[in-house]
Amino acid sequence: MADFCIDINADLGEFEASLVDGTDFELMRYITSANVACGGHAGNEQTMRQTLAAARKLNVAAGAHPSYPDRVNFGRLASPLSPAEIEDSVTQQIAALVSIAKSLDMELVHVKAHGALYHAANTSREAALAIGHAVKAIHPGLIMIGQAASPALEWWQSMGLRTASEAFADRAYEPDGTLRKRTLPGALIDDPVRAAQQAVDIAVRHRVVTVSGSELNVEASTICIHSDTPGSAAIAREVHRQLKAAGVLVQRLC
Repeated sequence: MADFCIDINADLGEFEASLVDGTDFELMRYITSANVACGGHAGNEQTMRQTLAAARKLNVAAGAHPSYPDRVNFGRLASPLSPAEIEDSVTQQIAALVSIAKSLDMELVHVKAHGALYHAANTSREAALAIGHAVKAIHPGLIMIGQAASPALEWWQSMGLRTASEAFADRAYEPDGTLRKRTLPGALIDDPVRAAQQAVDIAVRHRVVTVSGSELNVEASTICIHSDTPGSAAIAREVHRQLKAAGVLVQRLC
């Protein structure tokens, strides 16, 4: 039996071209959880259905990936939405994916916010609770994925929701534990070997090396690879390979 276990998740269904050319499907072969874009920053009924069908075929757990309703900026800019407006938007997005999943005889497993909404939940109790209320209204058994050490995890737990802590294979970390802003050099780790080494460090050594060279303790139960990182499928393949080589059991959240 493996001494360590980890889930690998990826944000999928964000680009129709990636579904058409098979990139999303190839990436999905090496992960255990798919976060499906459900209309806020990307995604529509067709892409949701195609992504869920692929997840079912590959035995990958499916979850909702709601965002601020901002397709122009891909959900990556902060929004002035009130907590009530966040709750309403997230409710609509998750409900849309749940409906399609039911038509495919599938059950969703988790929820992971996208982009600026994900980061808002890390710092704003009101934003985190708004997301939590939306989930509780639809399916209180869904697992809430949030950044490792984020207070959002405690806020959701206080609501009686299950949580899973997340770290990143393809993103650089600042010494304070935040992710390096995408506008800064070195924010993305697109070299498969480097990303895989970071994933092994997270799963086995519970640490990451920050951009300053310092080490940061990270306790995570799932590791993310972004589908829009250049070479994401190759990164996922190498991450999966090196985790297994390190004696890590790669399995979906439970």
